Amino acid sequence: MSDTETTVAQLKDLVSKFRDERDWKQFHTPKDLAVSISIEAGELLELFQWRNGDEVEADLGDPEKLRRLREEVADIVVYCLNMSDAIGFDLAEAIVEKLQQNAAKYPADKARGNAKKYTEL
Repeated sequence: MSDTETTVAQLKDLVSKFRDERDWKQFHTPKDLAVSISIEAGELLELFQWRNGDEVEADLGDPEKLRRLREEVADIVVYCLNMSDAIGFDLAEAIVEKLQQNAAKYPADKARGNAKKYTEL
């Protein structure tokens, strides 16, 4: 299956199959999945710890460092897919809804090119 052809639903099915083959669903409570997402996000942050912008840019050209970044991001997404399954919502639908909410809070004509919070626009 090509990466560009894989849908969120297909990813969810792949993650669920992997989980179910190992009988891990019993451990995937919303609380434990939230903890796991946070831990993995911390591992992602650790790759940036004490690195300045130039060092991070250089890291992106290093295949080994890029591999580690990809793995941490993938771990986070896998846990998010498991969380959506555990709670019972469609992650793709939730993302679309969140983008719509953000579009209302951050209109492109006001938010373009700055990092101000929506309350400051």
